[in-house]
Parts: sequence; C-alpha cells; structure tokens
Amino acid sequence: MKFRRLGSSDLEVSEISLGSWLTYGGNIRGDQARACVEKAFEVGINFIDTANVYAHGRAEEFLGDVLKGRERGSYILATKLYFEMPGGDRGLSREQVHKQIDASLRRLETEYVDLYQCHRYDEDTPLEETMEALSEVVRAGKARYIGFSEWSSDQIQAPLDLPGVEKFVSSQPQYSLLWREPEEEVIPLCAANGISQIVWSPLAQGVLTGKYKAGQAPPDGSRAASQDSDGTMGRFFRVTTLEAVQRLRPIADALGLSIAQLALAWVLREPNVASAIVGASRPEQVEANAAASGVTLTEGTLEAIDDVLTGAVAA
Repeated sequence: MKFRRLGSSDLEVSEISLGSWLTYGGNIRGDQARACVEKAFEVGINFIDTANVYAHGRAEEFLGDVLKGRERGSYILATKLYFEMPGGDRGLSREQVHKQIDASLRRLETEYVDLYQCHRYDEDTPLEETMEALSEVVRAGKARYIGFSEWSSDQIQAPLDLPGVEKFVSSQPQYSLLWREPEEEVIPLCAANGISQIVWSPLAQGVLTGKYKAGQAPPDGSRAASQDSDGTMGRFFRVTTLEAVQRLRPIADALGLSIAQLALAWVLREPNVASAIVGASRPEQVEANAAASGVTLTEGTLEAIDDVLTGAVAA
C-alpha cells in the first residue's frame, strides 16, 4: 500500500480507503462487515471514511465497536455532517456543528476524528458561522483537520478568503473514469491551495467493475439489484456506457489488472487525489481493490482508455 499526504495536513493516508456508505451498519452487517474492516488493515489501508447520516448513525456505531480495540494512532478516521438526521437535525449552523461532532464521537467511541467534513454546502447558514464553529471544534481537539464534500469552486474559494479560521485540507467529490467534472475547476483550485481530493464512487457505484452487462439483469446481490440502492446509478446504466466499460477489459487484461483495478489506478494517476474511497461487502473485494495502489499507467494506456470510453463519460 502506498500513502499520500492529505493536503496541507500532516496526515499520510493510504491511496485506497474504506468507506461505509450503503454498507456497514446498513446492508452489510455483523461478522461480514467486521471481516471487511479487518482485511482493510491487513492489506495496509489506514483511512476509514464515514458520516453521521450513513445508516442513520449505525455506520458510526459499527465502526466505533470494531475499531475500539485498535491503537487510536494506527488509523485515520473521517466523518461528516450536514444531511438530516433522525429528529430533523441538519445543516452546518454553529449549533449543529457542535451537536453533531459530539454525537459522532459518542457513536465512534473516540475522543477525536482526524478529519471532519461538511457533507454538502449549507445555503441556509452564513459561511462565517460554519467556519468559526469548525475552527472551534479543531481548537477543542475534537477534530484534527476539516474538509468538505461536493462544493463548487466558488464555495471553495470563499472560506480561503476568510481570516482567522481553520483551513480545509480535503475535498471529497465524486470522481471516476465515467465522471470527470472535478477536473475542470475543483482540482486545479484545490491543488493551488493545499487541499487534496478524497474521491468517492471511483468505481461509478460498481459499474467500473465490469459486472453489469448491457441487456442483462444485474447480478443477484449487487448494488443495482438491491432495493436499498440510493437511485443515483442511472447515469451510468446507459447501454453505451455499459458496452464501453466492457471494452476496457482487454486493456486491463494486458496489464494483469481487473477493470476495477484499472479504474482505481486511473483515479490515482491524478497527483491531487490523496485517496480513493471504496466500499466492499466482502473481504476479497477489499484485497482486490487495495492492489490498485502503486500501479502506474503509461500515456499509451491512458490514451487507449479514453479511446474506448469516447461518448461514455457522463461529465
């Protein structure tokens, strides 16, 4: 496993990180979920990402239980706030920032998180209020650093211009071979200001594993077949996209990689990406994804990838 510095922080995060969206505390339970976390540490992953809203707090509770036997300095833990929780709490007001960090720490059974992230931008709260509250959380020792997810370039620039507040060190956008929107504005702005990307859905919610075939029903047990899927997969389920993904297979085979490993290596070719978050329902998936760390793709391979994906990239 290779490691990269997270923005201007002193955190060294594994190139592949383990996420808990739609999995732990929710669809994947008990020993199976625990085995995935154990495998992550076994293969060198040191970065675990979650959020208060995942499974309505149960993902944090699961991680608190499974991590409590490990030395706290041996892993990097990130969580988030913004989306509505049971009872109606939501947003990035000062009250919510302080309330939600305390609730997350209780569920995670830890005194601090390494990274506390704004899950989205809050249009209903003054930015100054949010940044002051986040700074208070850091200065109280409840979080070491702060980040954000899915903010626009204008939203990213605004806190950079605020004096006397803690600075963001991470951005968590959707980014993959099939979704490249951050390349236009977000990545250049972040790279110039000490902010790294921690990308979610680098496998386009499983489409870039190659397991979904045009004209065929999704495999049993897959996310697309699950009634619990969050409904955001549709943009990648066009026939042309599924067919294009299958054309990646000879490229991956020639390198001794799976399509998923090729896709993860492509994301990690970007220097501003510190880590790619993967979800896993089985330990062997964790191990296979981790093997993408350290893979270098040549310019010829990158050109071949773009050639077969012509017309299939959603953004």
